[in-house]
Amino acid sequence: MSLPACLAVVDLETTGAHPLRDRITEIAILRIEAGEVVERWSSLTDPGVSIPPTIQNFTGITNAMVADAPPFEALADAVYGLLDGAVFVAHNARFDYGFLKNAFERMGRKFDAPVLCTVKLSRALYPQHHRHGLDAIIARHDLHCTARHRAMGDAEVLWQFLALAEGAFPAETLTHCIERAMKRPARPPGLAEGVLEGVPDSPGVYFFYGENDLPLYIGKSKRLRARVMSHFAADRSNGKSAELARQVRRVEWEQTAGELGALLLEACLIKHHRPLHNRQLRRNDEVFALRLLPSNKRKAVVLERVPLTGSDPRTWEDVHGAFRTRKEADNLLRELAMLYQLCPRRLGIEPGRTGACMAHQIKRCAGVCAGKESPESHDARLALALAGKGVKAWPWHGPVCVAEHDPATGRSEFHLLDRWCYLATVRSDADVYDALSGAAYTFDLDIYRLLVRWFDAGTHRSAARVLTPGTH
Repeated sequence: MSLPACLAVVDLETTGAHPLRDRITEIAILRIEAGEVVERWSSLTDPGVSIPPTIQNFTGITNAMVADAPPFEALADAVYGLLDGAVFVAHNARFDYGFLKNAFERMGRKFDAPVLCTVKLSRALYPQHHRHGLDAIIARHDLHCTARHRAMGDAEVLWQFLALAEGAFPAETLTHCIERAMKRPARPPGLAEGVLEGVPDSPGVYFFYGENDLPLYIGKSKRLRARVMSHFAADRSNGKSAELARQVRRVEWEQTAGELGALLLEACLIKHHRPLHNRQLRRNDEVFALRLLPSNKRKAVVLERVPLTGSDPRTWEDVHGAFRTRKEADNLLRELAMLYQLCPRRLGIEPGRTGACMAHQIKRCAGVCAGKESPESHDARLALALAGKGVKAWPWHGPVCVAEHDPATGRSEFHLLDRWCYLATVRSDADVYDALSGAAYTFDLDIYRLLVRWFDAGTHRSAARVLTPGTH
């Protein structure tokens, strides 16, 4: 026999994807010994919490159906007996295993078993295919499912798949692939079983928590589960990644309808929470631009700093650049001074003194500081040098809406943007203009750079829908 001698093929239905926060609504177990099904068992179970409408629609299990069902505590002995001494088999197995392990732990009981994941087994046996979800496996192998998204129906499909695989591959090949599929995934030592497998493989933002409610790290991805699991891969066992992994005790996530929504949400949340392990997108209230003061004949500095963070870009006049630090601004001014023979003293990057500046003495300044050039001429050249150094022009005449839709979850989002400001995200197209009417324009340098990169792609720019304020 290539398959383990004793198997417990398991499928659960739950109130959600988080094994600590959510609860089980249905359990099905097929106990298989020496290739024969020796017991079929299933039961609804009262989760003790309300089943979300989306889950009710997905599984067909309603609150009314579980109202009189036994709680897990009443089923625990039967479940434990069916699993005892068997290899635990499930699709995305650590998810189901984590739910049961945590359910037992809440009762003060310990449960451990070797685990065989049929997703991993399908990948190992059929690497030429990209999709290994249960629907894909059913279609690929022409399997029969009596009740999709119900526990017993899905468990029976898994047993059909195992039996098919045993007949289709040599024993040595199947044994090797089973060993791969039973390999325990890397995970933080303090993280509960099944949490990583519960993360959806859809766009969104994820949060790593330690011992308290302040996030250690916030990240985003188009495929949340794959990205989260990559943090704990074996090749990240050293350095800062390993230190983060050691501190993680809890993982949470928030789904979005697409990549732009994830980018915007991540940027806002990092600035709000300021996680210890996020080095970029931190809040910075010192972003400023430069404005050329009206020309005067004095040799004083002719540039002033204009704060940008939180300001409304629609009120800006003649501002140049966007700088986080004085060093950034000074570096640009030094470059312009060399290119256009400008006076460093008049630009404010060299201490004020009498007489010609050092740059003029080495013939790199045209001499406004030495009376060899009028201030008007110098400042006109400075204005030309600064032109184009500011925030890019907004590509449209007004606000735009970018719609995103995730077919896998059915989630839609509509992002409102104007003058490089992120105004709002709404879930319905009907709410777009109401949100726009009350939107606040606040400039953020990180959002600006994010949107510039996003709209550099022609397909992204063409997807933006121009809005006309005051209309519906």
